[in-house]
Parts: sequence; C-alpha cells; structure tokens
Amino acid sequence: MNTPDQHGRMPLRPRIRLPRLVALAGAAALTLTAGLATPLNPAPQPAQAKEGKRVLTVAVAQSVDSLSPFLASRLVSTSIHRLMYEYLTNYDPKDNHAIPGLATKWSPSADKLTWTYTIRSNSKWSDGEQATAEDAAWTFNKMMTDEGAATANGSFVANFRKVTAPSPTELVIELKKPQATMAALDVPIVPRHVWEKVDDFSEFNNDKNFPIVGNGPFVLTDYKADSYVRLEPNKSFWRGAPKFDELVFKYYKDGDAAVAALQKGEVSFVSGLAPAQAAALRSQSDIKVNDAPGRRFYALATNPGAQARNGKHFGDGARSLLDQKVRQALFRAIDRKALIDKVFQGHAVEGEGYIPPRFSTYYWKPSAGQELAYDPAEAARLLDEAGYKKNGDGKRVEKNGKPINYRVLCHATDPNDKAVGKYLKEWFGKLGIGVTLNCLDNVTDPWLAGEYDLAFDGWSVNPDPDFVLSIHTCAALPATPKDTGATDNFICDKKYDDLYARQLAEYDTAKRADLVKQMQSRLYDSGYMNVMAYPNAVEAYRTDQIKSITTMPEAAGNIFGQDGYWSWWSAVPAASSGESSDDSSSTGVIIGIVAGVVVVAGAGVFFAMRRRSTAEDRE
Repeated sequence: MNTPDQHGRMPLRPRIRLPRLVALAGAAALTLTAGLATPLNPAPQPAQAKEGKRVLTVAVAQSVDSLSPFLASRLVSTSIHRLMYEYLTNYDPKDNHAIPGLATKWSPSADKLTWTYTIRSNSKWSDGEQATAEDAAWTFNKMMTDEGAATANGSFVANFRKVTAPSPTELVIELKKPQATMAALDVPIVPRHVWEKVDDFSEFNNDKNFPIVGNGPFVLTDYKADSYVRLEPNKSFWRGAPKFDELVFKYYKDGDAAVAALQKGEVSFVSGLAPAQAAALRSQSDIKVNDAPGRRFYALATNPGAQARNGKHFGDGARSLLDQKVRQALFRAIDRKALIDKVFQGHAVEGEGYIPPRFSTYYWKPSAGQELAYDPAEAARLLDEAGYKKNGDGKRVEKNGKPINYRVLCHATDPNDKAVGKYLKEWFGKLGIGVTLNCLDNVTDPWLAGEYDLAFDGWSVNPDPDFVLSIHTCAALPATPKDTGATDNFICDKKYDDLYARQLAEYDTAKRADLVKQMQSRLYDSGYMNVMAYPNAVEAYRTDQIKSITTMPEAAGNIFGQDGYWSWWSAVPAASSGESSDDSSSTGVIIGIVAGVVVVAGAGVFFAMRRRSTAEDRE
C-alpha cells in the first residue's frame, strides 16, 4: 500500500500552509473482532463491531495533519473534511460537473463581478442549529481577514472584494476581477456559532472536543493522532444519512500490514496497492480490486532556491540546480518508460504535463521538438555546457569544487519513492552525480525549511485545476522565512504568474484551457517539476462487507480520494443486501449516482485542491 497527494498529496506534502508532507494519515480504529482462519474455521470472517454495528473501516497510509479545514492540506484530512462539512457546490460523480451543495443555485451579474448563491434551507448543523448564508459569509470573511485562516485555501478568496449574507438563504460575493472558479470553490463551510470562539486559527487543530459540529453526511466522533478517525452518520443530512453505522479511517504505516488486515476482514478497504499486492488480492474470494486511471501526478521536484515574499532566501539547496540546463539534464537522465514498466508494472502511464490525462480539457504534453526525452548523452552534454564537468575521479563538481551529491527527500512509507530512488542513483551516477535518499516519515520540516535538493512530489488534481496551478505562484510563497506559505516548491516566475491571472479571469472554457496549457509548458521548460508518471488508482475492498461502491468518474474511476463524499456516503453494507439501494437513507441523490461506496477525496483531500503531497499525497 503506497502512501497517498501534496490534494489531495500520492501528494507528498501538506497543503497551503503546510506545504510539505507532514505525517501519514490517520485512520480509525474500532473495536472489531475479526474471525481468523483456523482448522475448524478455515475462512476469514468479516470484522464485526460491538452491538452489531455495520462498520466500514478504511485503511490509510497517511496521517491527519489537522482536523481544522483552515489548515489541513493532506489528502486524508481534506477527504475527511468533505464528509464533515458541506461546500457551496459539489461535483457530479458521473462526469465532474458542478452540482448543488450547500448552495442550490448560483448566478453571476452581467459583468461577472458579483455572484449570488441561494443557500438551501434544509441543511442543519449536527447540534441542531440551522445552516445559513451567514455561516458561509463568515467562513469566507474570516479567510479574507485572518492569515491563519487562509493557510489551506486562501487562494480561493484572494480575489474577493466583499462577502455578505443579505438573508439566511442568500449569499453575495463581490469580486475584484472576474474569477472562473466560482462554481468550484473547494472550501468547507463551517458553523459560525462554533468557530467564532477560536482565538488563533494558525494553531487551532479542532481535535479536542467531540463530536465535532458539522453539516456533512458524517459527524466526527473520535480521533487519535497517527491511529484512527471515527465518524458516524449525520441522521439529519439533507441528502439522507449514510447506510453504514460507523466509518473508520485506520492508519497503517506498513502497507503489507494493511493488506493483511484486508485479507483477514479486519478492514473493509485499502488503497494505494503495489502491483504485487494487487495481483495477490485478485485471486482471493470476497475481495474486489479496482484499477483505474488516477487523478494524481508523480514528480521529482527541484529546490529552485527557497525564498519568501519579502525577498529573503533561505535553505541550503544545491546551487547547481539554479541552472536551467542542469535541471533539464536531469529530465533527460530519467527513463520514464522504464519506471512505468519496472516500478509501476504497467499500473501508470508516462508523465508529461502537470495535469493528468484524465482531465482531458486541460491535459497538455510537449511537442516533439520541446520534449525532454530520455537521452543520457544529451544530459551529459547539457551538464558540460553548463560548466559542471567531471573531475579526475569521474565526479561532476559544483562551482565551489565539491562533488555534486543531490539529497532527495522521499517518504519512508512509500515503496515507489524508494524504488525510483534506486534508479535515480544509477542514472545520475552514470552522469557523475551522486544521490543520497533522505527517506523520512515526515518530510514536512526539511521541505518547509528549504533543506533539500530534490524531492518526490505529487498532488491529486481537481476537476478545476486552479488550486494546483496556484501553488506555483509568487503569491504562494511564505511571507517571511519564518512563515509557511501555500507554495508547493518555492517557484516564483513572473511569466507563469501572468498566465495564472489570465486563466483565472477567463470564462471561455477553450480559451482558459489554452492558457492553462501554456502554464504547463512554461513549468515544463523550467525543469522545476519533472512529472514522471500518472499512477493508477489501485485499491481493493471486501465484497462481504461492502455490497456496492461508486467510483468517480463512474465509468472508470477511483474510490478513495474523490472530489466529493460519494463513496462513503453511498456505500451499501453487504449485510443489508436485502435492502433497496435507494431506500430512505440514500434518497435525494438526483444526480445519477450509483448506490455504493465512494471514497472521499474531494475538497480537502483533493481537498486537495490545495493539499499537497510532497511526500504524502496532498489533496
């Protein structure tokens, strides 16, 4: 089981304010009694919870960075927030188009500078209070006026001029400039009467008092760091309550242990399977493997010289990596096809542009003349041309005369990082460049401090790519070296920023897509983000515990890490196979969703839009 999106991170690091992977994500531990195989009882028995509860247990390889939706950036965290809180809009599980969430409809003024949302009157907070437009206005205003509250999702409100709630069911957002993402604001709306009591949003992690008040399909009832997250159905959820009695995210640092737990029936679902794990599970009864195109990219990020918005530089990245020819030489030294064949064993496609091919509108790949294809000889020529020639020992040296040895941040729990790292040592070694893998459980600290040369990176991309584009803008840099920013990798390029601003204001889909592709071309040429692969979503669940589960997109998509709450909300317990899949607990889904389980990944995980996966999957 591989660690998950920078979101989201899989994404490797946390998101907006925690731009690097923090720890691996928590999951919930329940009191389950799993039947083990014995001579008299040869078949593993499904785990049963006390008092006959129907429990859906999800094994996760990423720990929660924060239960505050204002701070969280990891995929697991943002996915959980998708379950706890409604967003203004959601994404249809069939084709990702925007559908009603907390807002039932929305429309812009003629000049596109004022957006009016009608807030539904049938959404209540889990403590019985009515959810209103005032809650949404307060959430956005807090993000606009409190830097701590803007940590995770501040890019969504940076262009807001004013947000008001003229009535309980009307929300009005005034913009400085037109903004194309107004139907894709992946921001959890929180209850004002609870959150206005918080003093310091930069420190409050929302993990002390349970149950946590929300208005999503689930209520978070218990949490233990690096262990589990437990949720129960929100009986008053406007779409109808989930069918499982309890949902638990249980953290496994070791992927093989998670797979073993699935085989024993101790957990219901496992994602991020390695090829060998998936192959072994395919032959086992009562287990179904889902292998579908994913929404993540897997990259090697370059430290471009860590800097803050105040112009101060920090960190200790290798000086040679400031040279574009050196960065492009490293592109040329990596055999992507070999990685797909030998590491991913066919469960991925070769990386090209920044946005995965699953999102066809925005997908880009370099032209034949632009492509930095695998060519070791050309890589060596570029290094020579840049002045980094080999010494008498066959080692290339920095301008200070020291042999080049790049430190590569990797996730200790991700076997892909380690496997790819071995190939990097071999390929870079032939060029005369040394590689030291720095595999850590928590890559966040060195990443935030800029104390690395290269790093395995990745993000889950949302249907609207704005968030993952925003994390490479100058505005995403930390204010000072002591602060944390939304930046993924300290990139600051004025031409890229100009393209970003233009795409954000462009409402014509084709024109906006062209601008987004130009941004990817710019990012590619710079050599800062070497997208090596687009991994498949390889996951498995027990059919004797889960009767049905919805993928996103429905035709061929992922279960875990979706842009919404569909998987877990619509999951049907196997024990309730006699029940109609559209009984009262799921009615109200007028959006063509197949009854079944859908994995949370949306807003916060994808939540991500801004969660990062530096080492762990960001949203």
